[in-house]
Amino acid sequence: MTQVRTLTVLGATGSVGASTLDLVRRQREAWRVVALTAHSNAIDLARLAHEFSAEVAVIADEARLPELREALAGTGIEALGGPAALAEAAARGADVTVAAIVGCAGLAPTMAAIEQGGVVALANKEALVSAGEVMTAAVVRHGATLLPVDSEHNAIFQCLQGNDPAHVRWITLTASGGPFRDWSWDQLCAATPAQAIKHPNWDMGAKISVDSATMFNKGLELIEAHHLFPVGLDKLRIIVHPQSIVHSMVEYRDGSTLAQLGPSDMRVPIASALAWPQRMDTPCEPLDLAAIGELTFRLPDEERFPATRLAREAAQAGGGIPAVLNAANEIAVAAFLAGQISFTRIAAQVDLVLNAYAPAPPASLSDVLAVDSEARERARELMETA
Repeated sequence: MTQVRTLTVLGATGSVGASTLDLVRRQREAWRVVALTAHSNAIDLARLAHEFSAEVAVIADEARLPELREALAGTGIEALGGPAALAEAAARGADVTVAAIVGCAGLAPTMAAIEQGGVVALANKEALVSAGEVMTAAVVRHGATLLPVDSEHNAIFQCLQGNDPAHVRWITLTASGGPFRDWSWDQLCAATPAQAIKHPNWDMGAKISVDSATMFNKGLELIEAHHLFPVGLDKLRIIVHPQSIVHSMVEYRDGSTLAQLGPSDMRVPIASALAWPQRMDTPCEPLDLAAIGELTFRLPDEERFPATRLAREAAQAGGGIPAVLNAANEIAVAAFLAGQISFTRIAAQVDLVLNAYAPAPPASLSDVLAVDSEARERARELMETA
């Protein structure tokens, strides 16, 4: 008889949420959905909540709550709205919580899920980038299990299974290099938002696609890996791998290197987290290495793409500096997408904020959110004077 597990998806209408629910849809008998949340897409949230018979649906934008309630009228599904309701839904507890809310809006609900002591499948980069020490301490304190959903961190997690981290020589995160990996500096200066969000390998949202284009995505992942796999920052490195077939690698002291390969489809790492410690079927096509033909690798260019250098320096500084980096990047990316600054100004603006604001190390989630808020304000002020 199939064991039924409970599931909450924070960020159900985004790309990770959609991929998660696609997998659940194929194994409906194995899951009971507790809560689904979305930022502002009330109609899609209502549709998903009805399809999966969720207990509660939460819309972060409280102005859309009447629309959500109307769409769910007569279904018996509870409809809630606002940031506090997101945390309340996560605090109801589930066997597995997929934390896929983009940005610092995901911090409080992710922490609420951790405090329930279940499995948290983490797809929110900002949780560990901005609040790494605070959240990893909470995981230990509450006996939660943190499983990485990002393809790179999930790959590392798989490559470390059954091995002693003390024997690790290197952890290598692979990067596609984004759509601009072969562009000259002059071309980068003229890059448009439409070009930046056209990732060659992955289907992602606008913000994360821009982060991939600047390589900030990989810089944030470096900070995440530093918290998830405490082997030392000096043992973490990045390599550009345009095919996005090798998702990351772990080299051991005896010279053995274990790599996780798979298609560029987020359903693979999501399935790994949902089924852990078992495996589950996915609809993804198996790799055809003969058809792929070749796998290539090269070092990142930190002259054209300084984001990875800035992220490593922020990780080395520790404390509240990674939260500043993350907040400054979010403000800069939003400005680029709005046509207010050039592509190459994104990293430059982040650097300005890092040089202007050095907060005390946060001791709690409220401290992290205060650092984030102040960093955003500094970033806006510096944007106006740039």
